[in-house]
Amino acid sequence: MGPITFVKEYWRVLFLVVFITGALVALFIPGGIMADDSLAGDESVGDNPTNLEYGLGLDGGTRISAPVVGMTAEDIDAGAVDEEGRVDRERLTEIENTLYEELDLDTGNVSVSHDDDGNVHAELFTNQRTKQEFADALGEAGVEVDPDEDIRDGVTAQTRSQMVETIQSKINAAGLSGGNAYESEQLGGNYYIVTEVPDMSPDELREILSDRGIVEVRAYYPDEDGNQTNETVLEGSDIETVDPPRPAEQGTGYRVPVQVDSNAAPTYQERMNELGFTSDEGIGQCSLRGDGETISFDHGDEPQYCLLTVVDDEVVDAHSMGGDLAQSMSDGTWANDPTFTMGAQTQQQGQTLSVNLQAGPLPAPLDFSQEQTYSLSPTLADQFKLYSLLIGALSVLTVSSVVFLRYRDVRVAAPMVVTAMAEVVILLGFAALIRMPLDLSHVAGFIAVVGTGVDDLIIIADEVMDDGDVNSQRVFESRFRKAFWVIGAAAATTIIAMSPLAVLSLGDLRGFAIITILGVLIGVLITRPAYGDILQRLMTRK
Repeated sequence: MGPITFVKEYWRVLFLVVFITGALVALFIPGGIMADDSLAGDESVGDNPTNLEYGLGLDGGTRISAPVVGMTAEDIDAGAVDEEGRVDRERLTEIENTLYEELDLDTGNVSVSHDDDGNVHAELFTNQRTKQEFADALGEAGVEVDPDEDIRDGVTAQTRSQMVETIQSKINAAGLSGGNAYESEQLGGNYYIVTEVPDMSPDELREILSDRGIVEVRAYYPDEDGNQTNETVLEGSDIETVDPPRPAEQGTGYRVPVQVDSNAAPTYQERMNELGFTSDEGIGQCSLRGDGETISFDHGDEPQYCLLTVVDDEVVDAHSMGGDLAQSMSDGTWANDPTFTMGAQTQQQGQTLSVNLQAGPLPAPLDFSQEQTYSLSPTLADQFKLYSLLIGALSVLTVSSVVFLRYRDVRVAAPMVVTAMAEVVILLGFAALIRMPLDLSHVAGFIAVVGTGVDDLIIIADEVMDDGDVNSQRVFESRFRKAFWVIGAAAATTIIAMSPLAVLSLGDLRGFAIITILGVLIGVLITRPAYGDILQRLMTRK
């Protein structure tokens, strides 16, 4: 048999071998298929012989569910959308600024936005103001609303979606492997943001979630009367790229290298020149010092030209304008390569600053007074890992024994057991490839996949062998097609039944449904056809 004929005859089996090989690479080779050289020096790699990541149920950790703080005036008549659906963004900004002024709120606590249908919504992200005060402030902006009928507790679906995306980005930027964030609807129509992070205590996770992460660079300088004032000159949204924090080359503290967005850089450069930061009076003229946590503004009458790093309205660092940076700004060349460093007093502050800049600010705070917390100790999670492994091994032995007793023919039973295990290996390899954090719900899905997989293989074997010995390839193919129609219909039914669970935010049921659907697809498209080819070669006389 030549190579071409061999491939034509055994292409389904070769397809299965390719998938198993890829799965083994993804599972056991450091970095998997998408290898990353940075893993070579990671000490944690040696603790886990595979590339699998574990979720809360198998690695310990914390799950916190909490609603979003806020109230919303939906579909308001803001006079910002014309008859053709065009939105006047200046009008939206005007309403937002009026709300800030009338309600005396900090940055990030007001949002006036529009959806794809042109409906305008005003949101207030604080529980320190009443609905009546909110309505009165909107009235000052020229928007009339009824506080009882037009304003409701909670935020818009768009804000909740942004919350989930930002929390997930925070988790990823902080290097918290296996963490997850999603939205969950409770009874009564309330929505909670659920955050799960393995190997972390509730206090640690709560600290991460309680930080809004609103980052600003403020210029602290003397005004025309000689009084010190400050002005926001850069916001977190103006930062394009961020590097990890590193120790300061001179003095103490840490520096976070950043690159400013090309659209914001010219404005920032121009403002630094206007305020005098690039002049002889401004260069190196910042004597504010910190105590390791906060900055002291006790500087007497000496004029200060400081760039303040502010996180959630807390000043975490103050430093001067350097000579080289000032020179490039004064001659206008800095905007062509807009990089500089933001400061922090401690490594933890620097890491928090870096994470906040990468993930962006949380649109709104979470209401921890209504939180639901679930905590699992790592010791108990390790026991779950061991028990899951033992149950898996026991399942393999049980299935193998029953199959051999049923057919008493090694040609039928051996490929059946090997094929069923191949499905599990391919699924594990897929999980390792996409860095899916495995949890107890996924383990239940693997058990379901093995069960349904063996059922399908038994259907194939029974259909092929029940009408007597198979003595030709044509007879085998006829019987196999009949069995495969039954398997395909059963697979379609399973996928349809599991799809709502996989789409809806139903916690552990979602993970179970996703693994089950993937297992069914792998079985129908890869392993069942390969088992048919193997059985045909062993049972027919060809």
